[in-house]
Amino acid sequence: MFVYCLELHLDLPCRSLKEKRGIVKSIVERARNRFNIAGAEVDRQDNPAVAVLGFVTVSPDKGIARTTLERVEDWVYGEWPDVEIAGADISEI
Repeated sequence: MFVYCLELHLDLPCRSLKEKRGIVKSIVERARNRFNIAGAEVDRQDNPAVAVLGFVTVSPDKGIARTTLERVEDWVYGEWPDVEIAGADISEI
């Protein structure tokens, strides 16, 4: 069994925490439904201009787990053009 984690650092076009919450919640919930992965905002909760999201998946195959998280990153890039991905890191746990 392999556990992989994706950490996404995002720059958001928000001026308030309420706007940020709407974008972050949408990304996390839609990623859960589309890719069957777990996700949450893991850092920088008090800053409306940035977000750090964590996603994790478990698979019996390394390739499938890593590919799933790469697809999540590409999906965020394509679905939210106003959200800039400042950094992304995929690691095996």
